Amino acid sequence: MEDNDVFREALELLLGLERDTEVVASVTDGDEAVEACVRERPDVVLVDYRLPSVNGVEATAALRSSCPEAAVICLTASISPSEERAILEAGAVACLSKEEELPTIVAAIRQAARIREP
Repeated sequence: MEDNDVFREALELLLGLERDTEVVASVTDGDEAVEACVRERPDVVLVDYRLPSVNGVEATAALRSSCPEAAVICLTASISPSEERAILEAGAVACLSKEEELPTIVAAIRQAARIREP
């Protein structure tokens, strides 16, 4: 879930090029993310911390409640230590900067998918 269209579309394109990664939905806000998660049942959900309708903590809590089988990763431009603690306490398994290299983001997604495997 990402409200910046350019970043969201670029990340979706790059992740789609990974042979073992499939993007099943791309949304702009927390409500859409919960709906998409319930509908698509993804292994991993990427969440931005700063969103127009809810923050990443609220979105993560809603996702974990509605889709407990999905791992949540925060991917954000900036986050304070207290915000990072809050999103991890809400159930995110990792918090990464949008400035991370793509291989680092992909590795975190793969690790999160393994965490959530039955």
